[in-house]
Amino acid sequence: MSLAPENLPATAGPTLPACLRHWADVDGDRPALTFADFATDRAGRRRTLTWKQLQERVDAVAGALPVQPGDRVAVLCPQSADYVVAFLGAITAGAIAVPLFDPGLPGHAGRLAAVLTDCSPTAVVTSAAAEDAVREFLAGLPGGERVAVVAADKPAEGPVRSWPAPAAAPDDVAYLQYTSGSTRSPAGVVLTHTNVLANVSQAVRGLGIDPAAGTTVSWLPLFHDMGLVLGLITPLAMGMRSVLMDPLAFIERPVRWLELLGDHNGSWSAAPNFAFHYAASRVRAEDRAKLRLDRVAAIVNGAEPINPGVLDRFHATFAEVGYTPDKTRPAYGLAEATVFVTTGPGVPPRVTTFDRAALGEGTARRADDGLRLVACGVPVGQHVALVDPETGVALEDGSVGEIWVHGPNIGTGYWRKPLERTETFGARLTGDHEGLPAGPWLRTGDLGVRHDGEVYIAGRIKDLLIVDGRNHYPQDVEATAASADRDIRPGSVAAFAVEGTDTEAAVVVAEHRGHTALTTDDERALAVVIRRLVSDAHGLALRDVVLVPAGLVPRTSSGKIARSACRDRYLAGDYGKALVR
Repeated sequence: MSLAPENLPATAGPTLPACLRHWADVDGDRPALTFADFATDRAGRRRTLTWKQLQERVDAVAGALPVQPGDRVAVLCPQSADYVVAFLGAITAGAIAVPLFDPGLPGHAGRLAAVLTDCSPTAVVTSAAAEDAVREFLAGLPGGERVAVVAADKPAEGPVRSWPAPAAAPDDVAYLQYTSGSTRSPAGVVLTHTNVLANVSQAVRGLGIDPAAGTTVSWLPLFHDMGLVLGLITPLAMGMRSVLMDPLAFIERPVRWLELLGDHNGSWSAAPNFAFHYAASRVRAEDRAKLRLDRVAAIVNGAEPINPGVLDRFHATFAEVGYTPDKTRPAYGLAEATVFVTTGPGVPPRVTTFDRAALGEGTARRADDGLRLVACGVPVGQHVALVDPETGVALEDGSVGEIWVHGPNIGTGYWRKPLERTETFGARLTGDHEGLPAGPWLRTGDLGVRHDGEVYIAGRIKDLLIVDGRNHYPQDVEATAASADRDIRPGSVAAFAVEGTDTEAAVVVAEHRGHTALTTDDERALAVVIRRLVSDAHGLALRDVVLVPAGLVPRTSSGKIARSACRDRYLAGDYGKALVR
C-alpha cells in the first residue's frame, strides 16, 4: 500500500535552508509568502515577501542568533510573516527550531512554560510587538534571564557571530514538534530534514498537488504540525506560494478563509473537522454568494475524528459557489510521523456504516444502521499495519487494531525521553508479516481498520470506553449525546470512563449554549434524553450527564477534545457534581 521512494516528487533541496536558497536563486522575484493581516485592517491587508526578500530576512535573523549547532531556538511569535522568518532563521543558524507561540495566547501559559523547560532554549525569536511580554515570561522561568531574545522584524545590526553557520545536513535535526497533549504531557518529536521533506513528497503525491499551479492557504497555527507543514514547509519545499492568516481572524469571521481560497486558482488548504462545521453554520448567505470556491483544488480534513454529517452539511452549503465533494480530502496523521500518514484521492469521501457491536468486538462489518466512519485513504511512500497491540501480530483486513507506521517520515524519537522513544518508535512485528518490515514501527496509539483498501480511524486506545466488557468509541457516544438538543455545541462534548463500584462507568460532559437560562428541571429533563439516546444507540448506561456553559470542556492547543483533562476536572468536582464512588 505504498509507492516506492523513487516515484515520489523531488523537493527543491535536501534540507529546508537549501530549499529556500534554491528558490531565492532561481525565482527570487516571485511572491513566496503573503500574510493577510485582519488585526489592523478588517479587509485583511496583504503583506507579501518574494523568495529573495524572505531569504534576506531569514539570513538577518540567523546572523543575529548567538547559537551553536544543536542549540534550541524557540519561536514565540504571533502568527505572521515574522513567524516564518523566525522559524527558518533558527534552522539556518544551525540551531534546532522549536515552533511555539507567544505568551499572549490565552489559556496556554502552563504548556508554554513546560515546553520551554523541556527543550531548554539558548535563544528565542519573537516579534518587536511581543518582545516585552516574552522577556517578562522568560523571567519567571528558571534560567530564563539567560535566554537571548531576538526580534524577527528588527534583528540586531550586523551578525553577532564571528563564524558562519555550517550548512545543514539531511540527517540533522530541523525542529522539535511538540505534541498537543491530548493524551499525555507534551513531548517534543525530533524531526530531521529528511523526515520532513520525505513527508512533503508523500503528501504531494498522495493528495495530487500540482506545485506549479497551486497555492496553499492556511489559518492553522504555525506551531501545530498540520499548520506548519501545509502553510510553511510544503510551499518552501515545492516552490508554491503560501497565503497565511491568523487563527483568530478565522474564528471571528470564517468567511475570510474561504475568500482567500477563492482569491487563488488551484488553492489548497487543511482544517480540522470543527472548521467545516463552523464555516457551514457561520457564513451568511449574502457572504456565501460572493465566494469563488470553484477555484479551490482541495481542502484536507484531518487532525480530529471526521464527522460525515458535518461533511454533508459543508458540501450542501457551498455547492452553489462551486465547492464539490471531491475537493474534500479526508486524511490521517500525527506529529510523530511529521504529519501525513494516509490520505485519499480526488473523489468524494467514502462513508461506510459499520455494525457497532461488531466493531466493539474488533471486527469491521457493514450494517444498515450503526457507526458511520469516513475513509482516510491510503499511505504513500510509507507502510501502515493494523496490529494487535498486545501481541504485535499484524492483523488481516477487516480487523480493528492499533495503527503502526513505518517510513522515512517517522521522527527519531522524543526529545530527551529515551524510554518513551523505545516504546513509541521502536516497535517490532511478531509472527508472520510477509511484505512488511519487522521494524522499527511507530505505535500511534490510534485504533483503526483497513476496509476495501482504505484506512478508517476508530479512536484512541487510551480514550476507549470499556464498560461491562464491551468497547465503545467516545466520539460515537459524543455525537449521539450532541443530537439530544440543538443548543448542545457540536464538537464540544466529552465522553470518558471513571471507576465505578464493580466496573468502569461512562460519563458525558456537554457544553450547552443556553446553559445560564436552564433551570434544574430543564437540566434533568435533557439529561434523561441524553441517557435514553445513548442507551438506545449504544446499549450503554451513563453513570452521569453534566451540562456546562460554553468553553468548559477542555481542548488541546490544536482544538481536540482533551477527554483525560475533562475527566480530571469532573473527578475534582470542578463541574459541581458529586463524584462517582
